[in-house]
Amino acid sequence: MSFYGWEVADSAALDALAGRLERAGVAAARGSRVLADERRVKDLIVFADPLGNRLEAFHGAEIAAEPFRPGRSISGFRTGPLGMGHAVLTVERLDDVLPFYRDVLGFALSDYILKPFKAFFLHVNPRHHSLAFIETGTNGVHHMMLELFSLDDVGQAYDIALMNPEGIGSTLGRHTNDHVTSFYSWSPSGFMVEYGWGGRLVEPGNWKPAEYAVGPSLWGHDRTWLPEDKRAEARAMRMKLAD
Repeated sequence: MSFYGWEVADSAALDALAGRLERAGVAAARGSRVLADERRVKDLIVFADPLGNRLEAFHGAEIAAEPFRPGRSISGFRTGPLGMGHAVLTVERLDDVLPFYRDVLGFALSDYILKPFKAFFLHVNPRHHSLAFIETGTNGVHHMMLELFSLDDVGQAYDIALMNPEGIGSTLGRHTNDHVTSFYSWSPSGFMVEYGWGGRLVEPGNWKPAEYAVGPSLWGHDRTWLPEDKRAEARAMRMKLAD
């Protein structure tokens, strides 16, 4: 992905964020009028996280006059005040990024898992997580998630995806922490897209994070991207939940 966009409430919130970044020693530049018009926002600032990922914070996003019309008949995407969905990045070391996102940008920890891989989940609104990091030893994009209003939409999309089984990154399953029922498919760009339904909401400011020692999924989600020993560990954790 070329950049990640994060919306703030208004111009005062954007200026406050720019000030926090400056005090933390993070260079932030005001986006040009041409860039703001291209992004269809009133104003934005541009900066980078400790891994070099380009971030853009903005306010005043333009609202389309007509609702989005998908390419096939579906119930629609759960977005609005919850944002687009979520993004998950792979990182060499979690300690390289968590302090920046939590202490400087103000993301809050939802929960975390340590087995069969380390992953930390962060929220900025009532969506369980808008951003998460998986420690893999390399920096990159793991997946982006889109949430539907109907479980049937997910099931029908899974039927379509099964026509090309090599393109499935994780089978249909349900997560333990955010309660989403979903599957993952590989995009042409080499990262996965999670297509899901039933996401859990949190209460920002009153949420208590915890470790999910039972693993990332209640059932399903056999992860083709994991090495075989980790896939076996994940399956064993799901079997234990099924006992």
